[in-house]
Amino acid sequence: MAGGLIASGAIGLLLATALPALPAQQGPSSITDPPPDRIVIDIATVNGSGCPKDTAAVAVSQDNTAFTVTYSQYVAQVGGGAPATAARRNCQLNLVVHVPHGFTYAIASADYRGYASLAPGAAGTAKASYYFQGSPQTASREHHFGGPYEDNWQATDETDWAQLVWAPCGVQRNFNINTELRVQKGTSAPASASYMTMDSTDGDISTVYHLAWRECPGT
Repeated sequence: MAGGLIASGAIGLLLATALPALPAQQGPSSITDPPPDRIVIDIATVNGSGCPKDTAAVAVSQDNTAFTVTYSQYVAQVGGGAPATAARRNCQLNLVVHVPHGFTYAIASADYRGYASLAPGAAGTAKASYYFQGSPQTASREHHFGGPYEDNWQATDETDWAQLVWAPCGVQRNFNINTELRVQKGTSAPASASYMTMDSTDGDISTVYHLAWRECPGT
């Protein structure tokens, strides 16, 4: 990746606080290697101005250690003739994660990447939240970028093992990912244009969610 790499913390805190701790009798047991059987992730629903129909895709790594989300039209922009509504783009993904029997998963880390072209005085924000279906709580985290900026951007964080939030064993709970990009003109010149994308402009970089695995009790 080009220079200007930006790392941002506390996605781990977000993931750790997105759900209350599972009751002991429902919680997973020991940490283990990924299951040998392939996991399958289906998109149940997709909504938002940043991910029109057929512009978001999910793929699982061969070793079951991560899955990626790729967007092809996720761009927020201001100036240059863009309508006012283009300054904010969002995407809500509802994922059905088919986990091999006897296993459960948590998000150990998340890598967000994209490209930003921000004029002097402009600003951009990337926001993300995660939660399992039925959770009464949703936590979110924002990452801020200021112009002038003309480069790839990245926000990465890891979660301590003790703070991981695990999907409940024996119960299907869809995993929801909500993301948002916002670009503000700020004090940039009236004729200037600024934009921010989720994923890089060359299409080779995806948002990556790294998985941790445990065995469920009684398996």
